[in-house]
Amino acid sequence: MATQAPIKYRSGRALAGTGGPTAALFLVPFFAVFALAMIAPVIYSLVLSFHSQQKSGLGFSEPKSVFVGLENYLQVFQSETFMEGMGRLALYCLIYIPAMVGGAVVFSLLLDATVARARKLFQLLVFLPHAVPGVIAALIWAYLYTPGISPLVQVLQGGGIQLNFLDAHLVLPSIVNIGVWEWTGYNVIILFTALQAVPREILEAARVDGAGEIRAALSIKFPLILPALSVIMLFTIIGTLQLFTEPSIISKATASVTSTWVPNLWAYDAAFIRHNLNQAAAASIIIAALAAVLSLIVTRISSRMNKS
Repeated sequence: MATQAPIKYRSGRALAGTGGPTAALFLVPFFAVFALAMIAPVIYSLVLSFHSQQKSGLGFSEPKSVFVGLENYLQVFQSETFMEGMGRLALYCLIYIPAMVGGAVVFSLLLDATVARARKLFQLLVFLPHAVPGVIAALIWAYLYTPGISPLVQVLQGGGIQLNFLDAHLVLPSIVNIGVWEWTGYNVIILFTALQAVPREILEAARVDGAGEIRAALSIKFPLILPALSVIMLFTIIGTLQLFTEPSIISKATASVTSTWVPNLWAYDAAFIRHNLNQAAAASIIIAALAAVLSLIVTRISSRMNKS
């Protein structure tokens, strides 16, 4: 009877090396699209931000692109409307981030403590608002905020409460409410998934020692989901600085939200209303740099908290 030849095993390093060229070939389309869709626009924006369109002579000739250095950045920072928009964005962040992230933490902890039958229903109800596209959500809330047609306003008026959600003093909290309504459910799912990875043995030992649900949530569950919470904070800050859709939709229903209400609206107005692409590029780079700095700060703080 013929004997089977011994099988020669290759080392893991050799196997990994043989797949290198093939893996690189499959990654080429991704990097090509990434370079065209992400890197190229950033480089083009940087080039635009250091140039300006100027006309020579009596102004009848075609405008020429002239290198002006940091002049566009100085003009952006000297713009009162841009700096006012930065102030509104900072206030929006101070209200929105604690409300949304805090709500997501509370809801996820409540979901983790509920019975199995009710958990699925609660997950669906909490996540459902995120399934609505941002533009549609803003349109829905613009309808609910508009006096005269809003059933919400009519109900409040019937109870003796007179509120104009689109007033200059209330429009910022109204836009915060839209963001909280949209994104809380999405982050609840992320935190709830992290909670499912918490070892049940630790929770059972805590209950044996007499810890209730609140004590277990604060002392055991919350510290163990800090890495997931750090990721949420990182993406929330980046997304908040890109605030555009909600105020642009609400601006159609009230004069309290102008075309330069937040920095992204200011950049849009500069590019497509005032046709100053150079200042729009400078404003965009400023917003991107701010997002990078804040992301770095959040990452450093999160890494220190996770190590401690």
